[in-house]
Amino acid sequence: MSQKNQTLGEFIIENQTSFKYTSGELSRLINSIRLAAKVVNHEVNKAGLVDIIGAYGDTNIQGEEQQKLDVYANEKFIQTLTNRNIVCGIASEEEDDFITINSQDENNQNKYVVLIDPLDGSSNIDVNVSVGTIFSVYRRVTPIGTPVTIDDFLQKGNQQVAAGYIIYGTSTMLVYTTGVGVNGFTLNPAIGTFYLSHPDMKFPKDGKIYSVNEGNYIHFPQGIKDYIKYCQMEEGNRPYTSRYIGSLVSDFHRNMIKGGIYIYPSTSKNPNGKLRLLYECNPMAFIAEQANGKASDGFTRILDIQPTELHQRVPFICGSKSMVEKAEEFMQQVTVST
Repeated sequence: MSQKNQTLGEFIIENQTSFKYTSGELSRLINSIRLAAKVVNHEVNKAGLVDIIGAYGDTNIQGEEQQKLDVYANEKFIQTLTNRNIVCGIASEEEDDFITINSQDENNQNKYVVLIDPLDGSSNIDVNVSVGTIFSVYRRVTPIGTPVTIDDFLQKGNQQVAAGYIIYGTSTMLVYTTGVGVNGFTLNPAIGTFYLSHPDMKFPKDGKIYSVNEGNYIHFPQGIKDYIKYCQMEEGNRPYTSRYIGSLVSDFHRNMIKGGIYIYPSTSKNPNGKLRLLYECNPMAFIAEQANGKASDGFTRILDIQPTELHQRVPFICGSKSMVEKAEEFMQQVTVST
């Protein structure tokens, strides 16, 4: 029975038998992410004291300006996962293509690929606002011992074996699931150890917070506009409170604890949405569902979407189940009426 203040290492050992593919490899993978998170956390906490904030001077595959910490976090997570020889492939939001690991080693029996957003919300670093890391783990579908292919990464989200995020804020937390509930661990910076602080995390079925960038309201689909108006109406337990940080990890984390909905819809400028299916939406959707929440693109369950490319974007609605279902109602009403 997991207890508060149990270390992450102890928790992994105690609970690895509940994972259907028990082999120890996934446990070592989570431990590697834990190590990289501590290294990145140390650097994030030095922002402003060393030359680590601001733009790097390059753009990523999405055409977005990279921040120095984007590059640093990307390097550290890839380096840690590669050096420990526990995965056969990595895909990162910051890389053009996936990375094959030990493809020439016939004895490479690694079974897992990792997809990662190394530093979500990194533009917030300059103003000392919480940022995060998001990760997703799949079992490869190609034969073990051969080089990974794109098929190993383009799997539906419902095939994930683990997903999680690290939030670097007033405290640093690692939150993850292996398909048996969601648990959160807080870093004690004095000794560098993560302790179980939030066991069996759940979204409240309903909430009073809606998180959306209302500055883009004019570009939203009509269904989302109607839902926002609904959130603002004075009726029942409404109006809801508007809270938007601009860091998916931070907004999601708050809404999971307090109850709420996060919305990043399609817009007239970005008809496919802006968030990445593989690096952001799938892992957060997996966590949400394991925490009694829900995630949708407005019409379809996120975890049922078949990816067609590494950097595919989708609209994203995620949070307390009843709130997401109400947003879907508004989206579907507009579709029916048109």
